Amino acid sequence: MPLYQAFVLGLVQGLSEFLPISSSGHLILTRWLFGWDDPGEASIEKAFDVALHFGTLMAVLAYFRRDLGRYVREGVRLLWRRERPIDTDGRIAWLLVVATIPAVIVGGLFEDAIDTRLGTPAIIAISLIVFGLLLGWADRRPGDRAVDDLGLRDAVIIGLAQTLALNPGTSRSGITMTAARQIGFDRDAAARVSFLLSVPVIAGAVVVKLGGLLVDGVPDGLGWALVVGVTTSAVSGWCAVWGTLRLVRTRTFAPFVVYRVVVGVAVLLALAAGFG
Repeated sequence: MPLYQAFVLGLVQGLSEFLPISSSGHLILTRWLFGWDDPGEASIEKAFDVALHFGTLMAVLAYFRRDLGRYVREGVRLLWRRERPIDTDGRIAWLLVVATIPAVIVGGLFEDAIDTRLGTPAIIAISLIVFGLLLGWADRRPGDRAVDDLGLRDAVIIGLAQTLALNPGTSRSGITMTAARQIGFDRDAAARVSFLLSVPVIAGAVVVKLGGLLVDGVPDGLGWALVVGVTTSAVSGWCAVWGTLRLVRTRTFAPFVVYRVVVGVAVLLALAAGFG
């Protein structure tokens, strides 16, 4: 894999993993646009996928290291000591676990169907438009709830919504922010819950993909491309988290909605014109 390709894909993964615009959809569209899909390089794509997800995992761990440290510490303490009243950080830690369960179950049951039937440029384009407009609709609703207000019902709703992100083009961060805004969280809290929820999801993806990589082995000559991919996705991912939280403190999600609709329409027009 050329280093420039590793850089572009790392940049796309890092930004789109946390911006509500769909990382899986953008990676597929990027490969489709530049003609980087090569059926004979499935092992390279699998190895590089691990690197990109590892980079974004490092980004979110670095940004939320203090919050995550508290959640892990208090979550473990709550499990072993069962103290009353329940500490807020410990409660949130386990609610994040609860919110992850639906996507794990649905992904495990329907992984093959998702891989074979979804992920075409047309479906991604339609998903970008539909779920972008849904985000815009939810963002118009009033909301003043903070992260500490997260409850079991909220975790279940956001977790069920997250299962829709298994469809490339939906966006995991986008659909969880949409669900959080719909049930009354303010924009900053919606983004924070989404980013915190990304930790177990991305970590799980890294573990699963790494297991397959260890069985198949790392393709020869991919070393520097992996380094570039990990570094680029980590740096751009950190910037995406920082930038999103900074934006939503004073602005709406409207720029992301407009972007999704524009890209979706552009892809549909390109397909209609016979591109690809």
